[in-house]
Amino acid sequence: MAKFELLMPKMGESVDEATIINWLKNVGDKIIEDDLIVEIATDKVDSEVPSEVSGILLEKLCEINDVVQVGDPIAIIEIKGDDIKEESKKPEESKIIQNPVAILQTEDLIEKANKNIDFDKSSNDKKIYSPLVKSISEKEGISESELEKIIGSGKEGRLTKNDLLGYISKNKSNVNISKEISPTKTFSVESDEIKEMSRMEKLISDHMVNSKEKSVHVQSFIEADITNLWEWRENNKLEFQEKEGEKITFTPIFIMLVAKALREFPLLNISLDNYNIIKKKNINIGMATALNDGNLIVPVIKNADQLSLLGLVKKVNDLANRARAGQLEPDEVKDGTYTISNIGVFETLMGTPIINQPQVGILAFGAIIKKPSVIETDKGDFIVIRNKIILSHSFDHKIVNGARGGLFIKRIKDLIENWETDLRI
Repeated sequence: MAKFELLMPKMGESVDEATIINWLKNVGDKIIEDDLIVEIATDKVDSEVPSEVSGILLEKLCEINDVVQVGDPIAIIEIKGDDIKEESKKPEESKIIQNPVAILQTEDLIEKANKNIDFDKSSNDKKIYSPLVKSISEKEGISESELEKIIGSGKEGRLTKNDLLGYISKNKSNVNISKEISPTKTFSVESDEIKEMSRMEKLISDHMVNSKEKSVHVQSFIEADITNLWEWRENNKLEFQEKEGEKITFTPIFIMLVAKALREFPLLNISLDNYNIIKKKNINIGMATALNDGNLIVPVIKNADQLSLLGLVKKVNDLANRARAGQLEPDEVKDGTYTISNIGVFETLMGTPIINQPQVGILAFGAIIKKPSVIETDKGDFIVIRNKIILSHSFDHKIVNGARGGLFIKRIKDLIENWETDLRI
C-alpha cells in the first residue's frame, strides 16, 4: 500500500489560503476518485475538494476552522501500490468544485444547484449514503426507509444530494439550503432561540461594521422617469431572447449607464489609502446579489465600460448562472471599483446602501412604479402616468463632496431619461 497527499488546491491567482469548514469523509472511509472530501472557504466562495485517487482516508491533517495555505497537504489517502502516481498534482492542477448556492439575482429567482454525491453498496446490497446526505436527511427528519423510496439519478440509481434536495423541496416547505450544508449550533433559552452566525454572516457583519467605521457615509436621492427605457425593454425582450438566447434584465442596462457615468466622474472610481487617492485604471462594477439565506455576494463585471450592452447582458447572465451553480471563482468577486444594487426587485423604493470597501460609492436602484407626473409642454402642463424610479447614492464624504455625489446620480438620471427608444442590440 502507498500513501497519497491531498493538497489544498489553487482557487485563483490572488487566493493564497482557505479555511476548512467541514469534513465530508471520516477516517477509515472508502474513497472513490472524485469523491468530495472536505468543504473549504475563502472570504467569499465556499468550495468542495474532490479526491484525485481511490483508496481509504487514512488521516485528516487539518481541523475545522484551520486556515491552510494553497499547496499544503490536508489529508492522507492510502492507495494500492499500482495506483500511485509519480507525483502529486501541483496545486494549480488540482480540481475544485464550488458549493451550490441558491440566490436571488435581480429579477431572476431561485434555481437549485446541482451537485452529485454517491453512495456505495455493501455486500448485502443495502444502500449506504454519503455523510452529507445522511446529515441533510437527519436534519429534515427523513427516515432511512423514506430515503430508500427516493429515486436516485446517480450511477446505478445512486441517491445524490441533488435528488434529496429536490425531494425535500417538493414535500417540505421553508427549506434553508445553507443550513443543510453548513449547520450551526442552536440552543434554546426559555421560548427564545439563540443561533450562532454562520461563517458568511460573520464575514458580512464585520465587513459592514468596518465600512461604517472607515467611510463617512452620505446619501443623496433622485427620481428618474424611466418610461422610455421601460417601454424599450418591453418591446424588445422577447425578440432579443429569441435572437440571442439571453434574457435581458435591467441589471446590465444599469451597469452600462453607471460605467458611462464613471468615465465622466473618475473620482467616484477610486479608493483611499489614508490620505492617498488611488485612481483605478479599470472600471469594475460589482452587482450586489442576495443569497437565499439572506446573505450577499458581489460578482464583479471587469472592464464594464469596454463591453457593449449585448456583452454586458451575456456577462451578467453568465455570472448569475454560475453563481446559482456555485461555480464562481474567487477572482470573480474581487477587485470591484464601484457597486450597484437593484433593491427594486424586493419592491423597495429607496435605501441607504453601505459602501463596499475599499470603494467610495454604491448606487441602489429602487422599484419601478407607475406614478402621476406633471409634464410641461408648450401648450401647458398635463398630468400623465409615467414609470418612475428612485436612485439612492451612498458615498464617502471624506473624498466625495455633496456636489460631486449629487451630480453623479443626476448624470445617470439624464442617461435614463434620454434612453434611445430605437436602440438596436
